[in-house]
Amino acid sequence: MTVETKGIHVEITKRIQDYIDTKMPRLDYAKDLIVNFLLNISREKNLFKVDATINFRWGAVKHVGVENYDLTQGIDGLFDTLDGVVEKEKSKVKDHHGKHKDVAAEEE
Repeated sequence: MTVETKGIHVEITKRIQDYIDTKMPRLDYAKDLIVNFLLNISREKNLFKVDATINFRWGAVKHVGVENYDLTQGIDGLFDTLDGVVEKEKSKVKDHHGKHKDVAAEEE
């Protein structure tokens, strides 16, 4: 999994990067399924926008965004949302493969 963090009107300091790094293990269960993880943090006045784009190995692309006045709460909210999105995408693929196995077994 390739991880890229980009700041727009925000400098990604060591403290911010360390905080993101502490949250990344929440996605370890899907590390082999994700090709790219692109994280953008932008600031407009006092509002932080934290967006993530995830490219899965089977070609699916998911985009998730959160807005918050506190950056750490925004990052927390993003990873909370990402847990559900990644789990749902993972279950779709697992269900899809399970159906093919059942069909193959019936044909024999």
